Amino acid sequence: MKKNNWSKMVQTFSRRSGLYIIFFVSIFLLISILTAVQPAYRFSSDTLSNWTKEMDSAIFYHLITMENRAYKQSFPEGEAEIPQLSGVFLELTSNVKPTDPRSFFGNEIPGFSIFDNQLLMASENDFTHFPIESNPPLEEVLREREAVLTGEDEEETGDAEETEEETEETESEQTTGDRDVVFIYNTHNRESFLPHLPDETDPNSAMHGEINITNVSDRLAEGLKRKGIGTQVDNTDFGELLNERGMGYHQSYEVSRDIVAEAVAGNQEIQYMFDLHRDALRRDKTTQTIEGEDYAKILFVIGTGHPDYERNLKVATELHGLMEEEYPGLSRGVFQKDGSSGNGVYNQDMAENALLIEFGGVDNTMDELYRSADALAEVFSDYYWDAEAVQSDE
Repeated sequence: MKKNNWSKMVQTFSRRSGLYIIFFVSIFLLISILTAVQPAYRFSSDTLSNWTKEMDSAIFYHLITMENRAYKQSFPEGEAEIPQLSGVFLELTSNVKPTDPRSFFGNEIPGFSIFDNQLLMASENDFTHFPIESNPPLEEVLREREAVLTGEDEEETGDAEETEEETEETESEQTTGDRDVVFIYNTHNRESFLPHLPDETDPNSAMHGEINITNVSDRLAEGLKRKGIGTQVDNTDFGELLNERGMGYHQSYEVSRDIVAEAVAGNQEIQYMFDLHRDALRRDKTTQTIEGEDYAKILFVIGTGHPDYERNLKVATELHGLMEEEYPGLSRGVFQKDGSSGNGVYNQDMAENALLIEFGGVDNTMDELYRSADALAEVFSDYYWDAEAVQSDE
């Protein structure tokens, strides 16, 4: 009898020992695979975040209460029940959220996903005016058009040129000297504005080789230089460069990336990098009246398709806050885009403090854009010199 019992115990132990050995060997092999696999195929915090970002946050809170029951007391009345596991499993395996109808149709209806982006900050509680990017054929971008400047626009431009020629001293006692610490360029350099294109009415065709967003870049650079901040402006015609290389307009960031790489390699002093664009939204969404004058609204766009986007997000967030204080309503906010609805990187992985900035829309005028450029130069100079003072104290 004792032999039978002993035999059964040995058999049970042997079976369990075999299971334990298989379990530990499996864990060892899994860890070996995860550490040996190429980085591109490894799990990352970003991957796990994408898997779980649509899950109800209460699920994670319930997991915490399983370890510390004291947290249950903080649940609002009627919300203490743990979500059904069937719903959690559905969300994890299908990205379908039963409480959000968008999750049912977002991947099925063409174009629906562009409205499912993240506007991290907004002015005036407006979370609906997402940026719209024109993407016309390259031949349409390069097509010759008539362009005009109004009297006021010409006067503003002339005043800026006279100021630069006649005044060598800056408005600020602080200066970066001969160091250009800001680099400005325009990936979509031919983006223009309908008020200056008398024969054009289609927002997607608001393109011109001379009267375009590059004028705003020049204006911003002038404002920064007057504040003592050395600024380098790139004047590459990326439309022509695309044409020379036989590439399409959708490949604009590929060619601008080469220019950015050259700039970073050739100037180790660059601390901030701005890529200026104009939105395809209409005037009522891109114009703000401040003290009786119209300004072209500004939007900060952050690409999250690279691991270091948070450093750029921090800069954009702080600039948005400062602009809200000085020019309420001028900033449309901070918009976050990943690769699912655009480029997702926008060359912002190539340097610290890199931003894409949307200036106005297709219906704004140069004088409105110049006011906004001057406002951003003022706000950024305060931000820059404050940051420099902090660094010098450290």
